[in-house]
Amino acid sequence: MNLKNFLSDFSDLIFPRCCEACDCSLVGNEATICTSCMISLPRIQFNGLHQDVIRYKFVNVPEVALTHSFLLFTKKGKVQRLLHALKYKGNKDVGLLLGFMFGQEMIAAGMLPEAGLIISVPLHAKKKKLRSYNQSDLLAEGFSNATGIPWSATTLERIKHTATQTGKSKIERRENVKGVFAVKEHIKHKSVIIMDDVLTTGATLEECVQTLKLAGCESFTILTIALAEH
Repeated sequence: MNLKNFLSDFSDLIFPRCCEACDCSLVGNEATICTSCMISLPRIQFNGLHQDVIRYKFVNVPEVALTHSFLLFTKKGKVQRLLHALKYKGNKDVGLLLGFMFGQEMIAAGMLPEAGLIISVPLHAKKKKLRSYNQSDLLAEGFSNATGIPWSATTLERIKHTATQTGKSKIERRENVKGVFAVKEHIKHKSVIIMDDVLTTGATLEECVQTLKLAGCESFTILTIALAEH
């Protein structure tokens, strides 16, 4: 064993690193998520029942050419733990890693869309200041690192601060996000990816599509790290 590995193992013994999904100790070269959890995280199949649920959420938006969520979000499950670590514990590595894994698996499945730009769903400036970062930016950056598709955190802006969507019906969610986004920068790409963390009713993402349509975008792929199970 060389000195570097010895010091790493000694550090893990004194200050153990834990998997954000299962809280077990990380070993060796593992980082953020242990190997076991990486393998067992609940993937959503491209042609399964959950995929039909995702497509149905955007059935009235013909410009949405492809939709997919990477993982299934269940209460008290591993995906919830990971997203909690990302959004509320300040673990940015979770976002970068999940985005990277998502991009890799879309490539492996031959499902990577032909898009010119990845646009992350923005937070309002007040909320971003409180958290110091936008989790969707990290997911988009990780996905970009895996796929080579450039990403932007500045194309779309949230111009209105709204109440939380939690507990609202789909109609209430649509009303809550109506007119909250604006395009800040010229978009030269006709086909874009919109990236967010969790898909629930799809109201926020649909509003992003409507805003970007007015700026000249014609075809959309909607990707989220997780689909909320109801």
